[in-house]
Amino acid sequence: MPLHFKPSASRRPKSSNVANRVRLIGGNWRSRIIEFPDADGLRPTANSVRETLFNWLGQSLHGKRCLDLFSGSGALGFEAASRGAIDVVMLEMQPAALLALKENQKKLGATMCRIAATDALKFLGTAIQKFDVVFVDPPFASNLMASTLTELPALLTEDAMVYTEWHVPITEVLANLSHVDWEVVKKGRAGAVHFALLRLAASHHQTPS
Repeated sequence: MPLHFKPSASRRPKSSNVANRVRLIGGNWRSRIIEFPDADGLRPTANSVRETLFNWLGQSLHGKRCLDLFSGSGALGFEAASRGAIDVVMLEMQPAALLALKENQKKLGATMCRIAATDALKFLGTAIQKFDVVFVDPPFASNLMASTLTELPALLTEDAMVYTEWHVPITEVLANLSHVDWEVVKKGRAGAVHFALLRLAASHHQTPS
């Protein structure tokens, strides 16, 4: 199946004391290190936030199909694969980050991961595969959170969970969306980062009689 994606060159700034490596925290590759380049603004989801997220998701993603939009370092996508996901689509456009993703894939033997460089919104508009878990962590300087959450429902299974990471509370984003009814399952904050777990509200799945 062809894959499509969006650039992440303008992700939030990376502080000078953030090392360009991250440790996977659970699953088959627990404690394995993945590396990422000193690309413009590239920074992985913090260990403490990833630990909270995968506690929310129930630790194991056995048999799940995952989509890691704006993959960046690949911390979320490779963590999902480590925890039993059978298919992980990882999308990244920044060339150095894309190369690092492919190198980490080879190092881990992550054959269940599919890495591609293409536009995220184009992918959401053309893909036909359904996903059980989706990670949405777009560049903070962009307006891609709202547009992604608007286009995403068509690619979700009925019980799908969607993780969001953003610089403002997700409730502020959802308040301005129309035509999509999201439910906030869990939410948290780590410094300036707001993160949440969403699912489509039951009303969104109902078909008119």
